[in-house]
Amino acid sequence: MATRSMLAAVSGIDANQTFLDEIANNIANADTIGYKAGTVQFSALLSEQVAGATAPTTGSGGVNPVAVGSGVRVSSVITNSAEGTLQTTGNPTDVAITGNGFLVVQYGGQQMFTRDGALTVDASGQLTTLSGGLVQGWQATGTGLINNNAPVGSINIPTGETIGAKTTTRVTLEGNLPAWNGTGTPPAPATVTLDTYNPLGAVVHIVVTFTATKTKADTWKVTAKVAGAKATAPSLIPATKSTITFDPTTGALLKTGLTAMATGELAIKMKAPTTAGFTKTTNITLVFPAPGSVNAVTQFAGARTITGSQNGYPSGSLESYSISSSGVITGKFSNGKTMALGQIALASFANNSGLVNVGNGLLATSANSGQPQIGAPGTGVRGSLLGGQLEQSNVNLGTELTDLISAQEAYVANTKAIATSQQVIVALEQV
Repeated sequence: MATRSMLAAVSGIDANQTFLDEIANNIANADTIGYKAGTVQFSALLSEQVAGATAPTTGSGGVNPVAVGSGVRVSSVITNSAEGTLQTTGNPTDVAITGNGFLVVQYGGQQMFTRDGALTVDASGQLTTLSGGLVQGWQATGTGLINNNAPVGSINIPTGETIGAKTTTRVTLEGNLPAWNGTGTPPAPATVTLDTYNPLGAVVHIVVTFTATKTKADTWKVTAKVAGAKATAPSLIPATKSTITFDPTTGALLKTGLTAMATGELAIKMKAPTTAGFTKTTNITLVFPAPGSVNAVTQFAGARTITGSQNGYPSGSLESYSISSSGVITGKFSNGKTMALGQIALASFANNSGLVNVGNGLLATSANSGQPQIGAPGTGVRGSLLGGQLEQSNVNLGTELTDLISAQEAYVANTKAIATSQQVIVALEQV
């Protein structure tokens, strides 16, 4: 029947129009960050049986059924989940996802998901997508601790965030003092000047002096004073804990007169200089690495190389930040310190193709996507992040242009089938 062919051709036009729509959409989004190309899949409509099949007999063979198709329909639009190429941007808030997973965002009061990692910080310091979605993850505590077992929430990176000062409580020494066997002229005193920090973050210069004891071989007196203090100012080191002794054969520091620590280090407790802003309760430990260790204080013949370091620092303000592969946002402060500010979460799904595109690069769950499994990047089946990079669209323009020709030819062929069917109908009406 001519009408059957016409209806089949109409279904072909409709299906290929959808094919053209998807191709055009793919081409239009060839430069869209994180876009995933879609591919239209067709399936045949129910065939109408004209004649049934017959079984073979003794005198004749079997006959196959005769069925005529009634057209085509779009069965699905499959999303290509392959990763797009990566582009380095240098923007610290940009992230690309390598592997499985989606960024979690709160948009209009609803939880959405995206592969578009072009992020920014708004006027309130909130990490957002360019369309205003609030990126979800875990906020760090004031000391940089992150609990990624807690529910996710918005991440804040406030401009001008500060990190408080840390009082110096530990001074670590390392290096060599010239060998001294108690005869002849003793070596000149060795001094180490350290920039320590009081509770307010103000720098306090402390000078530690090692003086060879004239009457005792391999023994040095240790004193410590605030730089610029009078010569008569008392040492910050108690007289009962003011000498160190070395083994004359190995040059290693001996435990004599020192406090042994659980780590194997040796220590002298110094008094904190209250005149320089330290409190009476502050203890500063002068630490000597474990004898025999790489950085141990030694007494060998040769140059004087003793130096020191300490664990305090002044307050600082946030200068920059970066995002690690695990999604941790680490801030760098003006005092040279770093601290975690938060962590970005990723979501995985049982069926990524089941997600619904709701525009603005955002996806929503559906009945066939499964529920989001939210966790830290790099855990479970979730991929990792690349800071300062963006994932480009995975549209292959060569494939799209080839499909465009195929869809055009099929569309035109179906219109010709309609025209031919119409001519047949007119001819039949004239009979």
